[in-house]
Amino acid sequence: MGAKKIISENTWLGSNRRLAKTIGRPVMRFLGIEASSGILLVFAALVALIWANSPWSDSYNELWGTEVNISLGDSISLEHHGHPLTLGQFVNDVLMVLFFFVVGLEIKREMITGHLKKFRDALLPMIAAVGGMVVPAFIFYVFNSSGEASDGWGIPMATDIAFAIGVVSLLGKRVPSAMKIFLLTLAIVDDIGGILVIAFFYTEELASEWLIVAAISVFGVIIFKKLNVRYTPAYIALGVILWYSLFESGVHSTIAGVIMGLLAPATAFISDKNALSEAVQPAMQDQSDFSGFRKATFHLNASVPVTERFENLLHPLTGFLIVPIFALANAGVEISSDSLSDAASSGVTRGVLFGLVFGKIAGVTLFTFVAVKSKISELPIGSNFRHILGISALSGIGFTVSMFITSLAYDNVLLQDESKIGILVASALAAIVGVFFLRSVKVVDQEVSFLEENEEVDQSN
Repeated sequence: MGAKKIISENTWLGSNRRLAKTIGRPVMRFLGIEASSGILLVFAALVALIWANSPWSDSYNELWGTEVNISLGDSISLEHHGHPLTLGQFVNDVLMVLFFFVVGLEIKREMITGHLKKFRDALLPMIAAVGGMVVPAFIFYVFNSSGEASDGWGIPMATDIAFAIGVVSLLGKRVPSAMKIFLLTLAIVDDIGGILVIAFFYTEELASEWLIVAAISVFGVIIFKKLNVRYTPAYIALGVILWYSLFESGVHSTIAGVIMGLLAPATAFISDKNALSEAVQPAMQDQSDFSGFRKATFHLNASVPVTERFENLLHPLTGFLIVPIFALANAGVEISSDSLSDAASSGVTRGVLFGLVFGKIAGVTLFTFVAVKSKISELPIGSNFRHILGISALSGIGFTVSMFITSLAYDNVLLQDESKIGILVASALAAIVGVFFLRSVKVVDQEVSFLEENEEVDQSN
């Protein structure tokens, strides 16, 4: 549905005012494009690179190094190793919690009603995702088997969902819908693996007393769900307590977002359509009754699952604001002849580069091939192994999560920069190689895929 059809003529956006026509409606059309969040992510990364290598590079470092003092009274304050958070750390430790909350919501939705609901449907991309994590990590370890550099083995395991899906969407009908679902499921399973890696392997010394507080807050959410508590601020309050307790415990605070996303109620508080109709109809009949409107609004909100409400609310915020800010804060790597020379000879850069590009292709394709040939699973309808090669290459776009794990794996700025250079180059190469493979599929193959999909639908009916 086009933007003109969904924007009413009675609204400001639908008017003939110059600002609405020149800025408002073009922005709305851009936000409606599936690949727009990925495009914005790339733009933010380019701005960061240009800024960090411009005559104003000092201002870039000074901005993200600015101390942020956040405290509540004398007892509660946000500090990193006894020092106030920098603006960059605030982005990584606070804002990114919302990103991982949305990831948790997406995982929950897929497990309840989506592609992870049926184990058989999810089996092949799950197997492929395991290969796409194990092989890249092994390749990285080959280049970095000892020392501080070896701590970055989790970096090439990640897949940036928004970026990868954005690239696929640009190819349109050239990629069968079944393969888009395959990539989405693979990326979600990849995210689950990345979250577990962060929780178990990139955690500092634990403070048991704060872990107890975290456990109590999680137990509180479960009790609220059992009691059918509908007051959303109560869940938000427990989520904030969980986040702060994990922040103080040593477990990375973004895990709180994932936990709350997985615990969010996936069913509507009100599922009785008759009760919903009885609540809404009086408000429609008597539009002067504001109390009726409030009651109707409450019932309408309660008829939509909490997971869906929060996902619809926060997905644009994270996709179009938080993740681009994260890219702006983390992608600013100094590019010079010396830094490129150091990166070219760096085991970290080569481990990340070969892990994300060749490791993902080899791991996803090999594990998929073994699963199909051993009759454990079948290829998605209308697809072939050229599609698998393309999708496996795109899964090497590790941008956001790889950058995030880099900040956890290394305190050494030099190692961080070497890793980031590897991530940027690898993500670009992965996108190019993926598009090449997917565009190499003949048009006739696409037509056969379409017919096979339709035949399957007819048979099911």
